[in-house]
Amino acid sequence: MRAPPRQTFTRSTGTPRPGVSLGRAATVTAALIAGLWVQEGADQLVFQGQLDQFGIEPRAPGTFWHVLTAPFLHAGFGHLIANTVPLAVLTFMSALRGVARFLAALLLIVLIGGGLVWLLGRGGSVHLGASELVFGLLAYLLGVGWWERTPLAVGVAVAAFLLYGGILWGVLPANPAVSWEAHLFGFVGGLIAAAILHRKRPPARPASSFPR
Repeated sequence: MRAPPRQTFTRSTGTPRPGVSLGRAATVTAALIAGLWVQEGADQLVFQGQLDQFGIEPRAPGTFWHVLTAPFLHAGFGHLIANTVPLAVLTFMSALRGVARFLAALLLIVLIGGGLVWLLGRGGSVHLGASELVFGLLAYLLGVGWWERTPLAVGVAVAAFLLYGGILWGVLPANPAVSWEAHLFGFVGGLIAAAILHRKRPPARPASSFPR
């Protein structure tokens, strides 16, 4: 008789560990920053600042879609320069774990943070600037560290806090010319994004473990 073929088995080790991609993180960071500078250059040199009208105007009818444009607009090059370095650093740190998940987090920050600014921000004002993204990504990294609690996630969260934790004072209403609402609600959006994308769900119980 022929011996039956030997069976091979694979053992599952659970969900795969997310990898780190320096190249992809650097690429998406460069693309985002370059896009902001090209846009602001066009706004200042071609449109004479008229694109700023697409900032968020709280509760203005028909302008809710401005939540998609406001974080990528700036009131001049000085405003953009102030946001460039922290946005680049936090974008790179966030994208290290995967570009797709970073883009999902960015979209959630834009929609949640901007939506809350439109709903609850000061009336008679226009809110714009990437500081919403800066605060959102800082909160996102802190939230990822909290939810995952892996050495990598916690290390990145600590590094982000040491670098930019001091900006958290910006969520308080101090300077009327600064959109503290975008800071605060961007931060809220980042925390929610981290909870949605990184919160661990309990594993499903096998059917045989249920009482009969």
